[in-house]
Amino acid sequence: MTQTQTAIEQSFARPLTTLSEDEQMFRDSVREFAEGEIRKRVEQMDEQGYLEPALMKQCFDLGLMGIETPEEFGGAGGSFFQAILAVEELSRVDASVGVFVDVQNTLVNNAIFKWANPQQKKRYLTQLAAEKVGAYALSEAGSGSDAFAMQTRAVDNGDHFVLNGRKLWITNGKEAEIFVLFANANPEAGYRGITAFIVEKSFEGFTVGKKENKLGIRASSTTELILEDCKVPTENVLGEVGKGYKTSIETLNEGRIGIGAQMIGIARGALESSLRYTTERQQFGKSINEFQGVQFQLADMATELEAARLMVYNAARMKDAGQNFVKEAAMAKLYSSRAAEKITSKAIELYGGYGYVKDYPVEKYWRDSKIGSIYEGTSNMQLQTIAKLIIKN
Repeated sequence: MTQTQTAIEQSFARPLTTLSEDEQMFRDSVREFAEGEIRKRVEQMDEQGYLEPALMKQCFDLGLMGIETPEEFGGAGGSFFQAILAVEELSRVDASVGVFVDVQNTLVNNAIFKWANPQQKKRYLTQLAAEKVGAYALSEAGSGSDAFAMQTRAVDNGDHFVLNGRKLWITNGKEAEIFVLFANANPEAGYRGITAFIVEKSFEGFTVGKKENKLGIRASSTTELILEDCKVPTENVLGEVGKGYKTSIETLNEGRIGIGAQMIGIARGALESSLRYTTERQQFGKSINEFQGVQFQLADMATELEAARLMVYNAARMKDAGQNFVKEAAMAKLYSSRAAEKITSKAIELYGGYGYVKDYPVEKYWRDSKIGSIYEGTSNMQLQTIAKLIIKN
């Protein structure tokens, strides 16, 4: 590693809010893992569209799959902010690994920890911390932004529910063994019939369907789920019957901060790559970052990143402090996804023709950034949330 490279990475690794000693050590350990184990596998995983099993196991071994999970359930007993730091550091190297860890922590673990009964927590949080991947199954083909229009049905048969329907765009769908899945148990009641279930991959009538061939985050699996008379024990209802809409809304508010962390990680990776390249690239007898036009572009990218990072960190700190963070989470996701797309696009331009080919890293950062404005609430949905809250206040 050159002196220039080291200086660049240290500059953008500096926290924008004060970190405790434990947080600093945690962040550094995640970064060491990302650099030492993930980076060398990124290109192959992206090309082949899979997440290497050895990396998934290491994520468990390092405690990254249960960061907030209490120690009594085998987790690390950390904070939400630590989970955000982990997603950022992983996404700086590979956004696919970043979202793999993000979904487990900010969606699946959070939903179960907040809404499960003691028996469910003991059974499922322990498995999710140790060895089993989780997924969050809300979206359907005709139910995206309008999540409450879901068509998956759940019929109460006494000691079990029978679920029928299909889920779409499920992150971690291929690897997951435990699913937080939503179905409507009382369609006549509208969204008040929506119920959350903990569904195991081994349950009768449950099948993982097509794996999508995506533009970006290609190593992250995105699949459909097929439920054909899927039998789910009554004790696997998560929370109360008919209160699943509340579970989904509150969990996604936290998940949006995680996506914000993924986006700032992507943007950091692209900016650091651009700074190294513009230092090394010679034109007209000098490095191209000695030209003012290039300097101004780099300065603009750095400013966008810093603003996005502050917003994501602030929302995460508010969540840990028990404050209302809904507006801040929406703003952080909206702004960070826009910043990531802008920064990665500019990085390609700074690389010139080299930026457009797969031999260099920035085209992948751009491809990975695009999903930020789509999943866990589109940019339009974030704008709607923000508008309602600022008008209400």
